[in-house]
Amino acid sequence: MSHSFREHYWQSHDGLRLYSRFYPGPEAAAATVLCLHGLTRNSRDFEDLALHLQQRYRVIVPDLRGRGFSARDPQLKNYQPAIYLKDIVALLATLDSPRVAVIGTSLGGMLAMMLGIKYRPSITGIVLNDIGPELDPAGIERIKQYAGRLPVPVDWADAIAQTQAAFGSAWPDLTPERWATLARRGYREDPSGAVLADADPLIGDALRAAPAAQLDPWPLWRALRGLPVLAIRGALSDLLSAATFAKMRAEYPELAQLSLPNRGHVPLLDEPEAIAAIDNFLARVNASHG
Repeated sequence: MSHSFREHYWQSHDGLRLYSRFYPGPEAAAATVLCLHGLTRNSRDFEDLALHLQQRYRVIVPDLRGRGFSARDPQLKNYQPAIYLKDIVALLATLDSPRVAVIGTSLGGMLAMMLGIKYRPSITGIVLNDIGPELDPAGIERIKQYAGRLPVPVDWADAIAQTQAAFGSAWPDLTPERWATLARRGYREDPSGAVLADADPLIGDALRAAPAAQLDPWPLWRALRGLPVLAIRGALSDLLSAATFAKMRAEYPELAQLSLPNRGHVPLLDEPEAIAAIDNFLARVNASHG
């Protein structure tokens, strides 16, 4: 079962060759789930969840431009949500997927919310993984410090050590084997055998160069009301505060929520409670959309 996806390439509006994993479902007419990764991550983050979901759904898991097997963008200014959204809409058209449920981790969750507002008729429901309308400055600062700035690892052992240094507080209970697996999601060997972070360092530069948000994000959050949403939070998260998580529910009473103990930013979505919540949510969403 380990390779039950096919590789799907598509072209962006500005000519980049972009990559996605496509997991065919049990039948061509199965409902579709789109999984969107975090800032410097890639489609491999969803390899466990996608295999699980594939038993019931078609699953589409892109590498956003600049990550994984998608082309790097020479223009730093293109590493921004409005461009990613264009890329995603183009991808869905190439895979004949007019309606999707979206599971978004961190940045991917921000994109899911934007899809839910701008392309609402196409979105059946949204799962947000440790992201909300308001972000804790402490978490943003931490991400700005490391994104695109880590030294090139000497070897795989060094890449594992870097992964543990970056995420040890978020995932305090993992085995050495699990850390080794997770390192291979964030790093990849180049043709010469060097181990490199699998994301364009310019992505971090783009984040640091982006102006601070001026708008009140809560009206946008309220604009999602009526669309089914499940929000998952790592109880140790430094990006999605407990106060924001509570306010999300207050502003959106129908919101389904799950808090995961012993997880920071971000939950891995292999936790049994997370898988059960996602299964229940997708079953409910797809029952109502037939």
